[in-house]
Amino acid sequence: MFSKLRRYKELVLALSLGLSAAGAHAAPVDNYPAAPINMIVGWAAGGPADGVARMVAAEMSKHLGQSIVVDNKAGAGGNIGSVAAARANPDGYTIMLSTVASHGLNSALYDNIGYDPIKDFAPVGLINTSPSTMLVPADSPFKSVKDYVDHAKANPGKLTYASGGVGSSQHLAGASFKTRTGIDILHVPFKSTAPALTDVMAGRVDMIITTGAMAPIASGKVRPLAITSKARIDALPEVPTFDEAGVPGFYMDSAYGLVAPAGTPRPILIKLNEALAKALQSPELREKFIAAGSVPAEPISIDAYWDMVQKGMGEAAELVRISGAKKE
Repeated sequence: MFSKLRRYKELVLALSLGLSAAGAHAAPVDNYPAAPINMIVGWAAGGPADGVARMVAAEMSKHLGQSIVVDNKAGAGGNIGSVAAARANPDGYTIMLSTVASHGLNSALYDNIGYDPIKDFAPVGLINTSPSTMLVPADSPFKSVKDYVDHAKANPGKLTYASGGVGSSQHLAGASFKTRTGIDILHVPFKSTAPALTDVMAGRVDMIITTGAMAPIASGKVRPLAITSKARIDALPEVPTFDEAGVPGFYMDSAYGLVAPAGTPRPILIKLNEALAKALQSPELREKFIAAGSVPAEPISIDAYWDMVQKGMGEAAELVRISGAKKE
């Protein structure tokens, strides 16, 4: 009898502990967030990705009731930050700014990036998209894409295009443009985008196709010829799309989004997605994105965002294949 009573007490204790553990796991979801959230950005402070992260973090914080702290972990084309985020505790207190590099280009560019863009992450949502702009020096003789292409065809191997390095988005855009138009132009890689733009503005390189073009355009030192989106953007209403400029189907929007470590509870992902959706309705945030030359996203579900990411990875891999780029 004492044996049965002991087993009964052990069973009650086990059930009690099990319910307590379940409650301990449920409570953080119910009360989330109860502390500041860390947003990893795989790029240096002051760059385009960092700017997007800080703008959206500030706006989302208002709706979550907790601060979102941007944590820059730059290096290896964004891979250092991505690895850190993938290995973080999946409790909702670490999220990451996803980019066309972290969830697209890098898995095709590198033999081993140290993480799986899909298996190691869970979706939160889409922030915005930024088309690339074809820029030439302000005093360039080329007033249109056709001018550039015609001159390149008449003078094979003479014209140049700049990039922020082998495998960068500018390199892949230039290689795709070269393939689509059938021209022979030379790639001039730099260590980063800033010196590449400097040499284009100075007229030492003939062209670049890049995001973050608003500041160079505003300086008056470059001339925009076309954008890689399907429609013109509010920030540059006079600049045609490549479809309109005679290079149909040349689309290369760079998407920014948010992801969390795989295993993050779905209710937390949904709560973050809802906070992002509210943030994207802010007129101030939308105006900032538009002024920077990007297109604010319309709110979409976490599943719709993940479908978009997976489709985009295939498109990015094709860009890498066209360029022939490879990183060690």
